Amino acid sequence: MPKTTVVLYCEEDGSCPFLDWLDELPVKVKAKCLLRVERLRELGHELRRPEADLLRDGIYELRASLQGVHYRILYFFHGAVAAVVAHGIVKESAVPPKEIDRAIERRKRFEANPAKHRQSEESTA
Repeated sequence: MPKTTVVLYCEEDGSCPFLDWLDELPVKVKAKCLLRVERLRELGHELRRPEADLLRDGIYELRASLQGVHYRILYFFHGAVAAVVAHGIVKESAVPPKEIDRAIERRKRFEANPAKHRQSEESTA
């Protein structure tokens, strides 16, 4: 199976919510989150729990935990071979609906103009 292209959502000003969030994480957590992104690249639509899960309305989460703290990376698929990482959060219980809504809005903006809201995955390295 070919690898899935993973791209990072960017705002119109060029900022990347996922990278901004990732930069603030401890080194061990950052490594776990990047491993989840790599697994998404390898497995795409086939990635399942405990590593990933569908939240709602086409928004998925990558799941990582360390020392009882739960980290989630929200993403969506664009076409058959691309996954777009919208942003990351630290959660205490369920993923807040406002975070899913934020990912849905980012998906709408991305789908309207993919070139404007896209950063390549190599920026995560």
